[in-house]
Amino acid sequence: MAASSSQSSLPARGYEDELAFLKQETPYRWRIDLGFVPQMRVPGHVYVNEALQPLLCSELRQFAGSSSTSGFLPALKQIANVAALPGIVGHSIGLPDAHSGYGFAIGNVAAFDMDDPDAVVSPGGVGFDINCGVRLLRTNLTEAAVADRREALAQSLFDHIPVGVGSQGVIPSSSDSLQRALEQGMDWSVREGYAWAEDKEHCEESGRMLTASPASVSARAKKRGLPQLGTLGAGNHYAEIQVVDRIFDKRAAAQMGLDFEGQVCVLLHSGSRGLGHQVATDALLQMERAMGRDDIRVNDRQLACARIGSAEGKQYLQAMAAAANYAWVNRSSMTFLCRQAFARTFGATPDDLEMEVVYDVSHNIAKVEQHLVDGKPKRLLVHRKGSTRAFPPHHPLIPLDYQFTGQPVLIGGTMGTCSYVLTGTEKGMADTWGSTCHGAGRAKSRAGSRRQLDYTEVLEALQQKGISIRVASPKLVMEESPESYKDVTEVVDTCHAAGISSKCVKLRPIAVIKG
Repeated sequence: MAASSSQSSLPARGYEDELAFLKQETPYRWRIDLGFVPQMRVPGHVYVNEALQPLLCSELRQFAGSSSTSGFLPALKQIANVAALPGIVGHSIGLPDAHSGYGFAIGNVAAFDMDDPDAVVSPGGVGFDINCGVRLLRTNLTEAAVADRREALAQSLFDHIPVGVGSQGVIPSSSDSLQRALEQGMDWSVREGYAWAEDKEHCEESGRMLTASPASVSARAKKRGLPQLGTLGAGNHYAEIQVVDRIFDKRAAAQMGLDFEGQVCVLLHSGSRGLGHQVATDALLQMERAMGRDDIRVNDRQLACARIGSAEGKQYLQAMAAAANYAWVNRSSMTFLCRQAFARTFGATPDDLEMEVVYDVSHNIAKVEQHLVDGKPKRLLVHRKGSTRAFPPHHPLIPLDYQFTGQPVLIGGTMGTCSYVLTGTEKGMADTWGSTCHGAGRAKSRAGSRRQLDYTEVLEALQQKGISIRVASPKLVMEESPESYKDVTEVVDTCHAAGISSKCVKLRPIAVIKG
């Protein structure tokens, strides 16, 4: 067998015996020693503070006391299983928002040596929502100016942006235009008039992965993606009207155009919708066959993978890049709709409102990057799943505007809680392959949230905070309530204290649009 089942390959140990493999190196980082799971090639590093540690450990305690051999593994075990994949270098890294996911933990970073013929790419290290990401728009509006139009503005956004499971877009699209969007990314959006030329400058990869090949995307994936351009979707995706609540780094914030407390912004969180999900599903099936052919053995069947240089590996990376381009087009299309909603509400053009993109980041992607390994430059395939790229000042791949401040990093909070803008650091480049957290990270399963929470109470709590809310499926809001997630401030503070990113701005929501 190329892959063993999720838990049967793991030695049966009690909770205290499991803890013996975990060593605290600093107040904000733990090491997972070799032997925690079979065949580990490198140690694990997990960033967590005292407040967040019990949540990670509770997953492990539950696993150690369970006789079941089905379901998700705890995040710590998943991070360690990734450390056993062929070609991994450095460490398998868990960030403060880490929680159990499919194959890789969500909040897991791992890099693989492009020069190692056995090194692998794994769709589980990217996730099903390829290039799920966040885009921040700023405006010149103040919270006071919006106060008496907040409900109207929330309704206008809800009317303009299609939301919910199976929602279909209002952006006209044909099979030919979808092909071009998959290949060209935001270049297509600019050409079709759905994005400003300067939007691309403030987008990771300039909104286009050049390695994309629409031919590597299945007909079924294209069929699912065709009607969904410019749609928010459901789950943890949202559009929020936010205001600058606190500025930590005035110089960096000013460079981003975030000039004063009370400044109105918009945060969009969405990805590649059904197209990306199908790309991942197709690749997993192909890679299971490749593992048998190439005798690749992993600790968890969900870590299906293929050698980077194999036909399956190349096809997945080309299809993943196309799905990433689709996601950037999707967020660009929603930016277009958002600008229309604001313009209609305030009777001014988006130009007059200065609705410019601060930055757009991905937090589910794999990319070839150059990093220092043992003091020498190496080309690595960096998997970031539930993790955000956070490059430091002077890095050649970040926009000219941010060369002296570092790359903006957008950290979305949970429904009704604060969000953050961070900047990348040199320490993060050295310790985490230029990566940091992506959000709060789940503390409860979706099913658990539905059992324990009442949606009317969640909606009422938001209203009491003065937050306007528009939802397509009210009964699904329990899954996204603040009680279902970790405290995003603890997550961000851990990354700041560890030095892998630096706090710049805190944002507070005044309106939430969800599927």
